[in-house]
Amino acid sequence: MKNYNTQIEAAKKGIITPEMKLVAEKENFNVDKLMQLVALGQITIPANINHTSLSAEGIGKGLRTKINVNLGISGDSRNYDLEMEKVKLAISFGCESIMDLSNYGKTNVFRQELIKMSPAMIGTVPMYDAIGYLEKDLLDITAQDFLTVIEAHAKEGVDFQTIHAGINRRTIEAFKREKRLTNIVSRGGSLLFAWMELTGNENPFFEYYDDVLDILHKYDVTISIGDAMRPGCTNDSTDAGQISELIEIGNLTKRAWDRNVQVLVEGPGHMAMNEIETNVTIQKRICHNAPFYVLGPLVTDIAPGYDHITSAIGGAIAAAAGADFLCYVTPAEHLRLPDLNDVREGIVASKIAAHAADIAKGIPNARDIDNKMSDARRRIEWEEMFSYAIDPEKARRYFESIPPSERHTCSMCGKMCAMRTTNKILAGEKVEFCSEK
Repeated sequence: MKNYNTQIEAAKKGIITPEMKLVAEKENFNVDKLMQLVALGQITIPANINHTSLSAEGIGKGLRTKINVNLGISGDSRNYDLEMEKVKLAISFGCESIMDLSNYGKTNVFRQELIKMSPAMIGTVPMYDAIGYLEKDLLDITAQDFLTVIEAHAKEGVDFQTIHAGINRRTIEAFKREKRLTNIVSRGGSLLFAWMELTGNENPFFEYYDDVLDILHKYDVTISIGDAMRPGCTNDSTDAGQISELIEIGNLTKRAWDRNVQVLVEGPGHMAMNEIETNVTIQKRICHNAPFYVLGPLVTDIAPGYDHITSAIGGAIAAAAGADFLCYVTPAEHLRLPDLNDVREGIVASKIAAHAADIAKGIPNARDIDNKMSDARRRIEWEEMFSYAIDPEKARRYFESIPPSERHTCSMCGKMCAMRTTNKILAGEKVEFCSEK
């Protein structure tokens, strides 16, 4: 009979859990070292005791950068079948995490089905679901109501929950004094800000933080401490509101660890490239090296329709600097709910960023598949190249859309292919373009 509730609690007792063994195997990582880092909070393994279909993943120091996919219905787009197709697409690409951000009506039926079938970890933002779940207007919701929704999600099997506990009276004072260009762009953060201003009360997630932790500990739910004050444009990054909240989050991180609850810390947002590495360093310092989960950062504000690219640029820089977990951004960001193709584009862009960062960070064996791709390119073996591609279907479709006259070339260079030319010369063969049939 196990004598622990959570992964961090087990690690502190020197117990190697089945989830730790699986993560160590996936990462080719020493399991004893992994256990030690889980005990310190520097690696998190989100694994709700009720998520029986989960294939556990680790997030944090020395591990591969992980990817999260956001999906879920809204009041203007309520097609659960389409959202489930997005889920299947994310799983087929090997994404490690899916967040259900549904914010309309009764969302628990979809969420329960998602948890039942998904090997990827599942995250939610209970604040989004509070109004639909409770069938109350914002002003009528009590602090205890918010805790009720947290427990409902935890009991269903959600592995991590974004809880905006760091926005409190001190944070709001700094925000108001700063006078931002885009104010608060976090949906959960804005709802809490509105509730606090309308009721005159403190943030219930901050005021009753110990009660929140008790619920999460019961089911081994990781708290992803949300950044309500994340910058919504490059002009607002690294301002007093953002840093004030981060200081609060650092304290909340230690309090969670003390009560044996695992922690992720969420970060920006929109941010100029030259500020990203500094922000990662500050977060790691203030939040005691807790795993860092970033949205982007988006490095410019003028690319609607292409924000998967602005996000991938920022995400690669952030992860190379030490961020551990990237939330994908799709081309539909700022414009509409993403469709299936948007999700695909967002996933691929984020996976590129994560993998590039893993190479830069020196994650063991990260470069192996690149070397295999390069060797296949040298030998001009197309089927091998497709098998190593992040998106094999698109690579094959592009290659075959303009078929080359000779299979061991492509339609850009034809017989002038550098690989072909060099291979022939090194093999002692002649290269004769005009006489070759």
